[in-house]
Amino acid sequence: MVSDAASPAPVNRKHSPASSRVNDKSLSEEEKKEQIKFGQVKRKKDFVHYERVGGKKVNVVQGLELHTGVFDAEEQMKIVECIYQYQELGQKGQLRARTYSEPKKWMRGKGRATIQFGCCYNYAVDKNGNPPGIVRDEEVDPLPAVFKQMIKRMVRWHVLPPTCIPNSCIVNIYEEGDCIPPHIDHHDFIRPFCTVSFLSECNILFGSSLKIVSPGEFSGPVSVPLPKGSVLVLQGNGADVAKHCVPGVPSKRISVTFRKMDESKSPFNYKPDPELLRIQPLVLPRPLVREPSTQQSVAENEKKMKHDKPHSPPAQTTNQNALAANKEFSPLGSFGSSSKNRSIQRVKY
Repeated sequence: MVSDAASPAPVNRKHSPASSRVNDKSLSEEEKKEQIKFGQVKRKKDFVHYERVGGKKVNVVQGLELHTGVFDAEEQMKIVECIYQYQELGQKGQLRARTYSEPKKWMRGKGRATIQFGCCYNYAVDKNGNPPGIVRDEEVDPLPAVFKQMIKRMVRWHVLPPTCIPNSCIVNIYEEGDCIPPHIDHHDFIRPFCTVSFLSECNILFGSSLKIVSPGEFSGPVSVPLPKGSVLVLQGNGADVAKHCVPGVPSKRISVTFRKMDESKSPFNYKPDPELLRIQPLVLPRPLVREPSTQQSVAENEKKMKHDKPHSPPAQTTNQNALAANKEFSPLGSFGSSSKNRSIQRVKY
């Protein structure tokens, strides 16, 4: 059964990382605002659902994380506006051939539009005989500036690790009834990867075995609601043991899935983007520890006097990796500004 895990315990604002850093005089006003917004992000990492896999009882959703409040309403609008601009370019044939795809809707659940950036990915064997996975000799358009800003935000705000910075993404534009069938993401992409949701909330299903009920309708043991502006991170068993799918959505929706390519599978002409190199997470204060004994304090103070430089300035968090404006698209907003199946357990957060 799914652990109906309670939301993470309330943060003690007196000693929270965000409030501690906000009082740091070395920070600029913009950095203080970013710290406040960062401190308001809610994170759920305690997903639990056990199934028997290979004769063993396994938590198949281990590794899933849901981060809410990463992108505010104004930022979401700007991101969606950018996506619609690219969709219009794709419909006019002004993007590289495999960047934009909009198949005809021949049955319920089929026909969502997609936009690929960074690499061309095949869901199935294509007309040229290329197997599922990254097509190494095919080029698509590079990541737009606003998507690079999103990546910087997610790495800085401890949603994605700096060791796995995405360099590709796929945009899914859903109309009512569109879906994504059960699957496990291809291992041409390393873990973790993530999906950001826009326009409307929908459920994503997880389980080692998901059933197709009818066109666009699926059933599975775990249902996770994806609020607007949320980021779902997939790694561990949640990415590689459990399959996932999105049943036919009740209303228009957009998702952006960010992934890092395996270097050995990246396109032949791929070159790393300098903007996405060496992004560092926000610096957090040291965790509070229990007061040491008097003898410990004396010994530690003597040691510190030998090694510390009392007049050196405090470490500062720079603005070099903050979300930057772009000439092509407006920057993100400033930092100031299926339930019918009885076996499905809806995860609370």
